[in-house]
Amino acid sequence: MPTCLVLVRHGESVGNIAATRAERERALRVDVATRDADTPLSERGREQARALGTWLADLPADERPDVVWCSPYVRARQTAELAMEVAGLDLPVRLDERLRDRELGVLDRLTWRGVQELHPLEAERRHHLGKMYHRPPGGESWADVALRVRSALGDLQPRDAGRRVLVVVHDAVVMLLRYVLEELTEDELMTIIRERSVRNASLTRLDRADDAWLLTAFDEVEHLAELDAPITEHEGTADTGG
Repeated sequence: MPTCLVLVRHGESVGNIAATRAERERALRVDVATRDADTPLSERGREQARALGTWLADLPADERPDVVWCSPYVRARQTAELAMEVAGLDLPVRLDERLRDRELGVLDRLTWRGVQELHPLEAERRHHLGKMYHRPPGGESWADVALRVRSALGDLQPRDAGRRVLVVVHDAVVMLLRYVLEELTEDELMTIIRERSVRNASLTRLDRADDAWLLTAFDEVEHLAELDAPITEHEGTADTGG
């Protein structure tokens, strides 16, 4: 079993910027040319990743990560690579598709306004079933993502026993790692989501103690304090991907 997991949401992506613009303009669709897996960091996202690297470099040697697990999506890989470069750390980076962002299927690239206007029956199903169990056609529910998170942890925990692990992923995956490791209920998870977001390049930490995982930090962004622009809080598609 690892001694600690530090969960990082990727830095701001060009998808974040497009989603924020689409919401502001009350558009139906988010104007992103790439597929979700290939959406890169924005320049600010790259700055956030470098700031993460500076934070890692400043940690005492016995607090630095021993290994990195990462979503294969470009924005997550770029975050991990830039951070490792700035920190001067030569660590194994294990890409695992089970850590990818939630797939939205027919709702991909739609704003919530777009879902309501273009897929009103899905909007009604989403309202009835709730975030946890609504699976859009061709996509995943949050419960589906939780299942693959459990599978990834089943490999990570024995493989990196006794190590400090940095996990670079997406906002939904950060929340579902908490859900699984802290053994939260659906209501507890949804309460957290309503009260607080997982911001770009934020840090969430869980430590292993007394045969349980203890949350010791959540959505911390102090390492980004010197960056001037506001911190993006969501990916902005139909269900706040990212």
